[in-house]
Parts: sequence; structure tokens; C-alpha cells
Amino acid sequence: MSHRRVPTTRISTVVVTRFAPAPTGYLHLGHVLNAIHVWRAAREAPGGVVLLRIEDHDRQRSRKVYEAAILEDLEWLGFVADGPVVRQSERDTIYEDALESLRRQGLVYACACSRSDFEGQRYPGTCRDQHLREGPGLGLRVRVDDSVVRFDDLRLGPQTQQPSAQCGDVLVRDRDGNWTYQFAVTVDDWAQNVNLVVRGEDLLDSTGRQILLARLLGRTEPPAFLHHSLLMKSPTQKLSKSDSDTGIRDLRAKGWTAEQVISSLAHLRSAT
Repeated sequence: MSHRRVPTTRISTVVVTRFAPAPTGYLHLGHVLNAIHVWRAAREAPGGVVLLRIEDHDRQRSRKVYEAAILEDLEWLGFVADGPVVRQSERDTIYEDALESLRRQGLVYACACSRSDFEGQRYPGTCRDQHLREGPGLGLRVRVDDSVVRFDDLRLGPQTQQPSAQCGDVLVRDRDGNWTYQFAVTVDDWAQNVNLVVRGEDLLDSTGRQILLARLLGRTEPPAFLHHSLLMKSPTQKLSKSDSDTGIRDLRAKGWTAEQVISSLAHLRSAT
């Protein structure tokens, strides 16, 4: 399927998008492919803006050494953001305020479950009516109703998702006290006025729950979404941070130039 140009009239007069790596490993070619999509979408739009967000919400897995390497590799590759770096680890107050908004609606409850307590991706609501007292060692979930979420992906077309059937009540803070990806990214995209989210299609299923969470927080107009195809190392397996043979630092050590890295991926971007 061909890549569609971002129809800016459907978003706003100024496109605001973001590149948001997690510092749990080094930058690899899959990240670079995403960066090509993100910066291209912004630069093709009049006055388009790219924000750089470090998604270090998982404090047990995030490392400063990875963040420093990511920032260095992005600079080496020539990806320059429009504004200062934002780190999720420095935004607790913003997340607490958003959580309190949900709490006032009676939507938040404590949860003692771990992923191993239930099969599959859907949380069955075990603790929903247990009235557990919030405290250390307990996660926090947000009640979701049976709403159906419809949106038009700018590459994949019309989508219909039902978060209650896909994932159940959404975990917003885990048992270690970390804000979850689903919650932090939803809050940040609204707080930063992001109106175009460009990311890999492995995150397509997250879209409905993020739109629903944003709606509960008060965001009536969600961002537009464009989910691009993934860079695969096999027909069924995408690249991951563990693929040292595709890591940017490894390619640099082998003598690759930034131009070679970008050009090796440019044809993939134009074909998706």
C-alpha cells in the first residue's frame, strides 16, 4: 500500500507530531524508519513541528546511558527536533493531575493482579469491585465501558476498536509505581498539543484505548493517526532493541555513514 501524504486540512493549520523513543536499549533501524516517517510528515506540512519525547516511564528498565546514546545517534543522523527534550520521568505532577481527574469521576480502582494472573491480553476485571485500598504493591486501573471507538487511520483507512473487549480496564500505574505507556502517552500527546501520531502498525491496537482515555480526560478532538509498516527481520518477527546487527551504534562502528543508513531505509519508507 502506498504512503499517503498527510492531509493537513484534516488535522490543523500546523501539524505537531513527535518522536518518542524509550531509553531501554540503543537506537536501531526500526527506530530510524519511524523517524523518517515522523520528520517527513512534519516537514511536508507548512510549519510542521516535531517534538522529541523520551518515554522513560519504566524506571526499572530505562537507563541514562541509552538516552544519551539515542540523542547522540539522532544528532549524527541529522534528525533535529523543534524544541527541548521532554522526559516522562520529569512529568509526575502532570500525570497525577490527570489521574485525579479520572478519580473524581469514580473511574480509578486499585488492582492486585499481575499479568501472570490472567491469560491473554484482556484484563477480566478481577479487582474491579473489590474496593482495595490504594497503596504500595498495587496497580491502578481505569474502568472502561463498552464504547466502540472509530477512527480513520491516514494509511490503513477506517478502523473500529472496542477497548473493553481488547484489553479490559486500562492499567494506568503498575504495581512498581510506574506510569504505563498507555496512560503517559495519552496525557503527553494532549498536554503537548500533538495532533498527528506517526508510529508503527504494531501499535495500531493501542489507538482505541488511547482515544477513549483521552476522551475521559476531556480531550474531545483526538489526534490523527498514521501507522506505518514495520521493518521485519523475518516474515513474522519485527526488529527489536536486541538486534545488535541492526543497531545504529554497531553500524557506525562498521564505518557506515548517516547518509548510508538513511538511504538504506528511504525506499522502505516510500513503499509503505
